[in-house]
Amino acid sequence: MLDTPRQTEQLPYTPAVSRETAALYDKVKRVISELEWATHAPYILEINRLKKEMGAVVLAHNYMTPEIFHCVSDFAGDSLQLAQQAAKTEAQLIVQAGVHFMAETSKILSPEKTVLIPDMRAGCSLASSITGADVRLLRQKFPGVPIITYVNTSADVKAESDICCTSSNALAIVESFPGDTVLMIPDQYLARNIARQTKKKVLTWQGACEVHEKFTAADVAQFRKAWPGAVILAHPECPPEVCEASDFSGSTKAMSDYVGNNAPKKVVMITECSMSDNVSVNHPNTEFVRPCALCPHMKRITLPAILKSLQTRTTEVVVDAAVAVRAKEAVDRMLAVKI
Repeated sequence: MLDTPRQTEQLPYTPAVSRETAALYDKVKRVISELEWATHAPYILEINRLKKEMGAVVLAHNYMTPEIFHCVSDFAGDSLQLAQQAAKTEAQLIVQAGVHFMAETSKILSPEKTVLIPDMRAGCSLASSITGADVRLLRQKFPGVPIITYVNTSADVKAESDICCTSSNALAIVESFPGDTVLMIPDQYLARNIARQTKKKVLTWQGACEVHEKFTAADVAQFRKAWPGAVILAHPECPPEVCEASDFSGSTKAMSDYVGNNAPKKVVMITECSMSDNVSVNHPNTEFVRPCALCPHMKRITLPAILKSLQTRTTEVVVDAAVAVRAKEAVDRMLAVKI
């Protein structure tokens, strides 16, 4: 069981709290039970009150639980979308409901703002699989080969890279280079999935998302057997054989857009479990099968942790200024590539 910030007492669920949060509960009642809501609602009300008082915003990643994603976030989306929203907002205090590299990216794009993360232990297996020193060694080993770094990395890794990419623009980034070889780090599966779509040689690093790498092609076959007719959507952080066996592979935004544009009757989303809950809220006519795989890092971010973060203005994310400048250059180069 994950450790969570200790609370001296549970905030009370009163008739007034029930009334003031009724509209929010109506939105999420298909994915949150009344019993769960009685626990969540007092925190939601207090967080939203405190945000307004402090002039703060909460950024929620697609893998946040629905009570965070739909009820306290001001902006929701994938990691890059959130960082871009952080840069656009006039708010000077940002709470990142996501993992540490996301908070770093928000800080890189908004160095003048205060960025908080509710739990510093919210890390990422991809981000921890490689360091800036590793990238420098790769540059020595493969001189002249462009280094494309997934946004799911630390600031110092971004700073040592030529350009960043996301799961949605990775192919365009690869194709933007004139040579015949590129290095894609650190996600080996994203790199291998992109390699299937390009004539360029794609060199990889042995990093992986601990959630997505668990899925197998045999799982997809079992899903088809158990739920005939269901449309299977896979994230490109999954192994290539999983993406090949699925009906569609794309980023979290692409998966959500697929459901919105195609309105399938039944969907299996091969990604982090909360994604299905969050997308289902806006698509009540689609049945979502949940082959649950939880990210233990994302789940460290809870409503009590967000409230404590606002109350105590902790924990502030700091990025070395020189590192931030170089990391931002890699992100800006990515944003300049037309898709």
